[in-house]
This record gives sequence, C-alpha cells and structure tokens, in this order.
Amino acid sequence: MRTYDDTFSATKIYPGKGKLYVRGDSKVFRFQNGKTESLFLQRKNPRRIAWTTLYRRMHKKGISEEVAKKRTRRTVKHQRAIVGASLDVIKERRNMRPEARTAARQQSIKESKEKKAAAESKKKAEKAKTAANAAKGGVRGGIASKQGAKGSAPKVKATTR
Repeated sequence: MRTYDDTFSATKIYPGKGKLYVRGDSKVFRFQNGKTESLFLQRKNPRRIAWTTLYRRMHKKGISEEVAKKRTRRTVKHQRAIVGASLDVIKERRNMRPEARTAARQQSIKESKEKKAAAESKKKAEKAKTAANAAKGGVRGGIASKQGAKGSAPKVKATTR
C-alpha cells in the first residue's frame, strides 16, 4: 500500500484520500484535506502551527523515550616536541625561573656573537690571503674556472671578398 506525506503537515495520506495540487511550474503538492491545502495556499508556516508534525519536531513534543544527553567531547591538550627541541627540554625550560631563563638567553646570545665574530675574522683573513695571492700574479680568488683555464679565445681575422 503506497502512502504519501502531506506537504504541509507531514502526516500520512492513505490511498483514496487527500487532494493533489499542481502548481504552474509543474511542482506537485499533496494535501490530506482542505484544511492543510487552505493553510498552504495562505502561505502559512507549518513550523508555527501547533498541530503539524514540523512544529512538534521543532519543539521536541511527544518524543516517547527520553534520549540520554549527548556527551560532548572535551578537547585534550597534548604537548609535542618542536623540531629544534625535545619534549623534555621544553618542560625543563618552562619550569625554569625567569632569572635563570634570562641568564641562559644572555649566555646563548653571547656565544652566538662570539661564533659570528670568529667566522667574520676567518673570512677577512681568507680574503686578505687571496688578495695577496692575486697581487703576486696567482690565480684570482684561488679558483680557476674551466673557461679561465683554457685561456682567452683566439681572435678571428676579419676577411672580406
């Protein structure tokens, strides 16, 4: 047995009962009786009419078994290691006193500055060495390119007819 749902009230329409309404754009609407048809044609909102299924669903009426309240998932915070430091190092730094942390920061800054200065002085020494070598007439920069090793290209004699 084929049953249809009322377009307005969402109640069941059994065979041989109800009305069929076809709108100008060929959309089909089925109504249980003249009452639902009339309310539909008056453009009433079924969610605001107390006896319709939509109203009852929206206002949680007539739900037979009490559904247990859904438990919401609590977000759990996890600590993860960062690329530069392991989890132990991060925890250790977090538990440090502020004075100790600033002292450690100052120490690391000082070390990095010393390392940078050493690299700079090494670079300067290397530059001075290559400059002295170039002054003697050695290979410029200590690196000879393939093109430089071959020597300059031979000059082409211009000939005309």
